Amino acid sequence: MVKTALVTGVAGGIGYATAKKLLSEGIRVYGMDIAEKLPSPLGEGFTYIRGDLSSQSDRKHFIEAALSDSGRIDILVNVAGVAPRVRADLLEMSEESYDFVMNINTKGTLFLTQAVAREMIKNDGDNKGYIVNISSMSAYTSSTSRGEYCISKAGVSMITALFADRLAEYGIPVNEIRPGIIATGMTSVVKEKYDRLIGDGLLPIKRWGRPEDIADSVYLLCSGAMPYVTGQSIDVDGGFHLRRL
Repeated sequence: MVKTALVTGVAGGIGYATAKKLLSEGIRVYGMDIAEKLPSPLGEGFTYIRGDLSSQSDRKHFIEAALSDSGRIDILVNVAGVAPRVRADLLEMSEESYDFVMNINTKGTLFLTQAVAREMIKNDGDNKGYIVNISSMSAYTSSTSRGEYCISKAGVSMITALFADRLAEYGIPVNEIRPGIIATGMTSVVKEKYDRLIGDGLLPIKRWGRPEDIADSVYLLCSGAMPYVTGQSIDVDGGFHLRRL
């Protein structure tokens, strides 16, 4: 049986790389993003659904499109996320910016996961599904010029814990990957800053992360190779999380 995966944020670096990896493993992928089109076609087995994760109707359409073709959803990878449109000091952060970031990164992720989980529970067999959330090292790292982003990703970590607890009885593992400094469109605006920090020894593994580093980790969590792991946060960050003297 061919498995079916939903991937959000599929027009960006991590989402696109994740969809590509899952397709290479014979998994059918439905991807959602707000972009008009992908950077380049992903080919057979992929269906693109344009939509806004913060919209209830768009989330519903995304799920229904996959179910109408495949009849079930086996994998959900929550990648979609936005940074604040304007970086502002925590003392100047606006409610508008907070709502924009939280509605997509946290609220949208929460309610898409809720809706997909309800469908996964209906699946036949012992392996009803896998859920992987992409949060960030910002879930635990203070960055006072983008506080709303840090708060939103800390929320994703709690979403992971809550659904891991709630869905364990159904045999649905829910885990989280915390990317570090990954070369994507979101980080391109601060490339010089991170080039300097990495060069000065910020990371034990002295290079930028690649979207493929995250995609490979996502597949491991969805492959069935780790059936006794749930509620886990995996740092894919070149060792950033280590405390060093």
